[in-house]
Amino acid sequence: MARWQWLVLAGVLVAVLGAALVLLDAIARIYSTLALVSPRLAQAVLGVLIGLALAAIAASLYYLWLFLRPRRRRPLPPPPRTASEAARLNLEAVQQQIEHLQDQVARQALAEASQALQAAMDRGDLTITVFGVGSAGKTSLINYLIGQPRGEVGAALGTTQREQVYPWQLGDLPRPLRLVDTPGLAEAGVAGTLREEAARALAIRSDLILFVIDDDLRQSEYAILQTLLDLGKRTVVVLNKADRYPEADLEALLQRLRRRLVPPLAAEDVVAIAADPKPLPQEGGGWLQMRPHVLPLLARMADILREEGDTLIADNILLQSQQLGETARRLLADQRQAQADQVIDRYQWIGAGAIAMTPLPGLDFLATAAVNAQMVVELSQVYGCEISLEEGKALALSLAKTLAGLGLVKGTVDLLALGLQTNLATALAGRALQGATGAYLTRIAGKSFVEYFRHNQTWGDGGMAEVVEQQFQLNQRDGLVKAFLQQATAKLGSLVNSEGGRPPPPY
Repeated sequence: MARWQWLVLAGVLVAVLGAALVLLDAIARIYSTLALVSPRLAQAVLGVLIGLALAAIAASLYYLWLFLRPRRRRPLPPPPRTASEAARLNLEAVQQQIEHLQDQVARQALAEASQALQAAMDRGDLTITVFGVGSAGKTSLINYLIGQPRGEVGAALGTTQREQVYPWQLGDLPRPLRLVDTPGLAEAGVAGTLREEAARALAIRSDLILFVIDDDLRQSEYAILQTLLDLGKRTVVVLNKADRYPEADLEALLQRLRRRLVPPLAAEDVVAIAADPKPLPQEGGGWLQMRPHVLPLLARMADILREEGDTLIADNILLQSQQLGETARRLLADQRQAQADQVIDRYQWIGAGAIAMTPLPGLDFLATAAVNAQMVVELSQVYGCEISLEEGKALALSLAKTLAGLGLVKGTVDLLALGLQTNLATALAGRALQGATGAYLTRIAGKSFVEYFRHNQTWGDGGMAEVVEQQFQLNQRDGLVKAFLQQATAKLGSLVNSEGGRPPPPY
């Protein structure tokens, strides 16, 4: 058992022992008094009292066992053996999360995205995305690869205004390929920023990235490249326009780039090409058009796709499904929080009405009255946990004792008393104060159980007491207390003014 469970056990045993001693003394006095009148009656009463005491002890031990017994954990599935299996399992988990969403628009959008990922995985085609600053030669490279000048090419920054997708085949590789040309990165102004964001979104969907530059890496280019590498994307850095450099200068530039980028890249992943070389002047006049030199890139791409093609697809699907899963988890968490808040709000005012209509003889009873076992069960259902009503009672009883043991009942009374005295007539404030205190404690208990179920039915290292104390502190913020007092005044004021009437609806 955890440390906090041992502390709870010790506290309960001390309480039970103390209660037993008091009970034995009371039974002895009752027996002595009755024995003077009728020994037979005294024996009968003694038997009944002993039976009731044993039943109470048995019930206490049963609830204590329910609370402290170890939870049966579902056995963890074996880890995936390959990247493809990991991607498939993650995609299945995302699809299960999507099924729990109640927002139909979000559910449909995420389901379509999930189905698209599944279809891409089944097809097995690879997406190669070309990135680079404006006019680094991205579009010229793609024009050469596909064999015809389809993209708009020019000297101005950002000549590719939107993504362009082209089917492609590399040599004898049987796998279908998709080449994607992107808007230029690191351009000035709002338009360049928007293009950069769009290009980064495209990187998430890419299996292989070609990062095209035409000189040494600028700081802005290096930052963007580092972002792509942090995504875990397989990347080849392509130094274009190599024809502009003398051979010695080109080799020195390649060495500088490799020193800067290796690792995480391999030296072979930094290549020099000339996708659209400039014509050279001839001695007798005229110009000699040089042939493109792209073979180093083609050879490197072929090696990567042959050796790593399946892994690249699986890694890409895994990354996209993880991001899809994060979105689904965030929406599901928001949905569950809203549902849990509705459950807590309903039970806090139901309990407040009951307490205000039938005031309790002392503050000690408020904590027990405020924590409703059925509320605990409903909160567990919101978070997909399965607990019985008996387990809910055990949890409710334990948390009620924690509220009382931390002094939060008295703290809540002091917190709310001044506000209610100000808002309600003094003659009514006593009854309303008990009801409002019960509602506030129900709120603290409900928020604490939300944390418990949200974290897989665990209280964390600090145990139940730390979670309850934290929720009490969080709900003491001035704006929250004022809003609660306004609700309490509206609901409980009309209730205590009505003679014999039913409590108003809790919502």
